[in-house]
Amino acid sequence: MSTKATDQQQAISSLYALFGGTFDPIHYGHLRPIEVLAQQLGLQQVILLPNHVPPHRPQPEANPWQRLKMVELAVADNPLFRVDARELQSSRPSYTIDTLEIIRQQQGAELPLAFIIGQDSLLSLHKWHRWQSLLDVCHLLVCTRPGYSNRLINTELQRWLGTYQINDAKKLNQQPKGYIYLANTPLLDISATDIRRRYHQRQRCDYLLPRAVQQYIELQDLYR
Repeated sequence: MSTKATDQQQAISSLYALFGGTFDPIHYGHLRPIEVLAQQLGLQQVILLPNHVPPHRPQPEANPWQRLKMVELAVADNPLFRVDARELQSSRPSYTIDTLEIIRQQQGAELPLAFIIGQDSLLSLHKWHRWQSLLDVCHLLVCTRPGYSNRLINTELQRWLGTYQINDAKKLNQQPKGYIYLANTPLLDISATDIRRRYHQRQRCDYLLPRAVQQYIELQDLYR
């Protein structure tokens, strides 16, 4: 590894990074890009936040505790990841901004806090509850996704992205919030929707998700 890359990792290793999702089920399309992102940015840990009741998408097929178990199994042997089940303990819709504000209060005003999203989420961010407040609480780290445009829906949103986007990742550690960083992560064309479809059709899902998660799905007879 070059000295420049090492210095960059050391400079931003204090980022407190979170990655939320329905995880129905969790798969390598979630995990592999985050592992690459962590290597690029020197992240010491990424906290996974399973959603309970996602307000912007169809409800999960697996129940909350099945999804939590799959997440735990997927990262059991990977010290990069930690699981935070707080959203599963509420029966209300999981609004990201509400959770992030609570975490900000707990972690203090000065800690660099980052929320990781996929490129698809960036393109639909204007539909999120109080999305304009996200950068008042954290940075956004965006992982690229196959087949998605780099252009937001209109000029106003594109201008918003241009205002807060940075190319120098070291800045993420110099401020506690307020930046958008588009990461160069691998484009893995894997989706939970396709995995569920494959299970519905009795097709194999090897290499799409960890074996421990596959075994749990089979044991629980999920996605049939």
